[in-house]
Amino acid sequence: MSNHDVFWLGIDCGGTYLKAGLYDRQCREIATEKQVLQTISPQPGFAERDMPALWQACANTLCALLKRSGVKGTQIKGIGISAQGKGLFLLDKQDQPLGHAILSSDRRALQIVQRWQQDGIPERLYPLTRQTLWTGHPVSLLRWLKEHQPERYRRIGCVMMAHDYLRWCLTGVKGCEESNISESNFYHMQRGEFDPQLLAWLGISEVFPALPPMVKSAQVCGVITPEVAAVTGLEAGTPVVGGLFDVVSTALCAGLHDETALNAVMGTWAVTSGLANGLGEQEPHPYVYGRYVLPGQFIVHEASPTSSANLEWLTARFGEMSFDAINTAVAALPKASSEVLFLPFLYGSNAGLEMTSGFYGLQSLHHRGHLLQAVYEGVVFSHMTHLNRMRERFTAVKTLRVTGGPARSDVWMQMLADVSGLPVELPQVEETGCLGAALSALVGTGVFSCFAQAQRQLSHATRVIQPDPDAWQAYQHKYQQYQLLIQALQGFHARSAALHVLKEPTL
Repeated sequence: MSNHDVFWLGIDCGGTYLKAGLYDRQCREIATEKQVLQTISPQPGFAERDMPALWQACANTLCALLKRSGVKGTQIKGIGISAQGKGLFLLDKQDQPLGHAILSSDRRALQIVQRWQQDGIPERLYPLTRQTLWTGHPVSLLRWLKEHQPERYRRIGCVMMAHDYLRWCLTGVKGCEESNISESNFYHMQRGEFDPQLLAWLGISEVFPALPPMVKSAQVCGVITPEVAAVTGLEAGTPVVGGLFDVVSTALCAGLHDETALNAVMGTWAVTSGLANGLGEQEPHPYVYGRYVLPGQFIVHEASPTSSANLEWLTARFGEMSFDAINTAVAALPKASSEVLFLPFLYGSNAGLEMTSGFYGLQSLHHRGHLLQAVYEGVVFSHMTHLNRMRERFTAVKTLRVTGGPARSDVWMQMLADVSGLPVELPQVEETGCLGAALSALVGTGVFSCFAQAQRQLSHATRVIQPDPDAWQAYQHKYQQYQLLIQALQGFHARSAALHVLKEPTL
């Protein structure tokens, strides 16, 4: 590598890590760096992030990446950012961070969403936004702030998501990137613009002036400021593009381009995505749509925060184990052999807002291996909720492409293939968020004319895991038990809620 080589930088802001990667014009990875991000939980159901600390983590990661790779800031020709969607990052009217950011896994707005459901608000919104209503949506969190922290609500100067905030830190220019903000419930999907009527229905009209201009994924939105150059090693004036919602990054890197393949992302969120050439009508489920980067296409998905973060929680609290050791422990047990069931709802559920996590069926004979196996199974079963719904919409699907940390586990991927009955394809690309962000910078700086051309440049290998038909029946029986347990607990929650409305006896 010489000082004359040039590179593009991709930043990925996830739920657990801030990552950065360098790529050449052939989309080959040169080096990556990452730093752990802290989630702040001041009370149950809250998930927050310190905004200045996030920017400092980003700056530190960029410094470390340049130092370790030996690449100079002058060699970087464009920068893109990929990030989690939903959540809320606020600046006040003096352009200062307005408290902690609130993450998409936050559940403080649960009662507000339930109230909206009772009032029929989701049914009014969906035809226009193509979004369900979730506790982690920015609109839900804004309404919570209006009701519970009205002074903070009045001080809102700018509404952003994670990559919008980092882009502002890098360039000093405000903007909402379209692939991400299109899934906010601010956005009219057919018209492709913010709609003040939506905010009026949600009772948060006051924030409409705080929505910054919308920007495209490959649009150059600003350049690295001298102040940022001084603390990161980047060169002042380096262009920064809009970037991508992380599920869009992953779909690009997984090679999705038509309706014959779906992409499952396994991370903090369980996401199953597909590509559609238009907005469907009279579909079997209220699928979430978002703007995609290819002309005329939309990304369609089902999602919930019910994936591998559950395993991270378990191992962090009940004995750290390496991923290899966990896989060995799970593989040592016969498939679907124990009666232990796990509901992977630590951070939210796809079976009702009130549902929480737990193990069921534990006896004294069970050991940690059984718990780990149950977590693997519960995460796969939760993914199946979304995959089954998506297969009703995408009837031509022949294969499932999987990305995320669990894709490194043949044990977990074999389980997913066995339960789904689909071949599981594993694109051999480690950092889809960083690579997707770099692709947006390559397009934005003119190396590629469009994202389709950039996607064709990708040349990573793909491994395939075939389903085991002999295991399918055993897993189907346990999957049905999982569904019955959810149904029973839904009844418990309904009866429990009824207890709260009973009046105290008159003395």
